[in-house]
This record gives sequence, C-alpha cells and structure tokens, in this order.
Amino acid sequence: MIIIFTGDGKGKTSAGLGVALRAAGHDMSTLVIQFMKKQGSSGEHGIPSSMAHFIEIHPFGGDFIYAGDDITGHIKMAEEAWAFMEKRLREKNFHILILDELTVALRFGLLSLKKVLDFLKTKPERLNVIITGRDAQKELMDMAHIITEMKKIRHIYDDGLPPVKGIDF
Repeated sequence: MIIIFTGDGKGKTSAGLGVALRAAGHDMSTLVIQFMKKQGSSGEHGIPSSMAHFIEIHPFGGDFIYAGDDITGHIKMAEEAWAFMEKRLREKNFHILILDELTVALRFGLLSLKKVLDFLKTKPERLNVIITGRDAQKELMDMAHIITEMKKIRHIYDDGLPPVKGIDF
C-alpha cells in the first residue's frame, strides 16, 4: 500500500512512527528516511537499541529553508537520502518504508517528483510506503491507497509557545 499523512495539523510523523511501532510488534521491519530533519533534532533519533532491529531511522536534513536561500546543500542531502534508501532496500527486506517530510522536500524542489512517482510505480509489491508532510502533491495522492489529513484546530504555536520535547520533536 501507499499511505499519505498530510495536512497542517500535528501528527504526520507521529502517525508514521506509530505504524512502525505497531509493525515491530509483529516482527516487521521499517526503514525511515527523514528528508528535512537533522540528526539528533528529534526524539525518535534516540530510539532504544532493542527497537533498532525493527526500526531504522536515518535523518538527512539541514537547517530550515527560507525563501531566497541557496538550496544546493539541501538538494545534495535529499539526493544522498534517496540513494541511501535505494541501497538499504536492496540490502534488507523491509516491510515498511517511511519517507518522512517527502512532500516538503518535493515542494522545495530538493527531489524530482518524477523520480518518486517512478519508484512508487515499480516498488516491490510487499513494501508498504508511508509518505508524510504538508501539502501532499496531487500526483502522490492519486497513487495512494490511504490518505489521512491532519487538520489543525488549535496548537500551542498559535499562542507563541515553543515546541515541547517528546511531543513536538
């Protein structure tokens, strides 16, 4: 299956990681490729070693991107992430692949949408792919079997409060 968690609300990555946790309980393995997150920037990067056999998390992100920024380094990291993902999929028989913040990487032009669509069309049938990020591209949604939109109703950011460790990162 292809599953998309999108929208402006909190919980897209959390939903994907929840699926990985549930799958681990069934002895299923998950590969997580994070496109917009720096190593050590989020709690899941400190996954206990007992879970690492089932859930591999690999962040490939830099600093935030702002309008007018030179994105050359970000493009390089996204391409490295994609090449690493392809290599790991050849090396190990994963049940689930999570492409975290892929829609954001696509929106910034860090990866080719055609490359992603070609991969999804030819992926192994047994591989379930979860894509997270705001503003999912229509072409991705047209291929998806499940789409969940997280809709923000209220968030602490609206009150100017900072992100909460363990909840937001």
